[in-house]
Amino acid sequence: MTRIFDILLSLAGMIVLFPLMVPVMIALKLSGEHRVFYLQRRVGRHGKEFRILKFATMLQDSPSMPGAFVTQKDDPRVLPLGRALRKTKINELPQLANVLLGQMSLVGPRPLVAEHLLAYAAEARAAVLRQRPGVTGLASLVFRDEEAVLDRMPGDRTRNHDLVVAPYKGELEKWHAENRSVGLYFSILFRTAVRVLFPGALAGLPPYRGLPQAPAALAPHLDARTAGSAELRNDG
Repeated sequence: MTRIFDILLSLAGMIVLFPLMVPVMIALKLSGEHRVFYLQRRVGRHGKEFRILKFATMLQDSPSMPGAFVTQKDDPRVLPLGRALRKTKINELPQLANVLLGQMSLVGPRPLVAEHLLAYAAEARAAVLRQRPGVTGLASLVFRDEEAVLDRMPGDRTRNHDLVVAPYKGELEKWHAENRSVGLYFSILFRTAVRVLFPGALAGLPPYRGLPQAPAALAPHLDARTAGSAELRNDG
């Protein structure tokens, strides 16, 4: 339904953003580990694996180091230039190529490694696997700064991710799958642009109706500026 928009918008994005990506590629090649791109296996539509493309922001052996796939506060695995790229989400721009190839959509559930997908409830996993994974999406908006959310939660970081954050992400992805429409597609794209360019502005936007409630252990720690501020308190 939205595939034609994915092709047109991702192609336009690559053309418009190419002048920004070139200096980033040069800077990455001349710094850190001299790697420009990072490829990692993720689970895609119908469970088919693909390699997601990002600008390299972390040490090459990061997945085998302490923390694995969960980024820590002031994570020493993140390269100096990588911190700026991750904060601005510029590191995600190469995924426009994944969109053109049909492996991803501009809007959809975030593509996960298999281990993290298992943290979703069975119904949420099924809903995720029915869709192309997205460059952005509802859960991506709510957890725009997931590292900061985990920083604010007391207790073990990995346990909080696996038992609290990840299952709630799954509920959000399930809601998105059940409410997909062209209007929601463009709404999430718009909110993503607002969130990146004007971080505080989302608090003034009307909430989506009927979102699943955030668990009690998580709700107090969500940033009021995220897509979830008013929305996560709204039970429909």
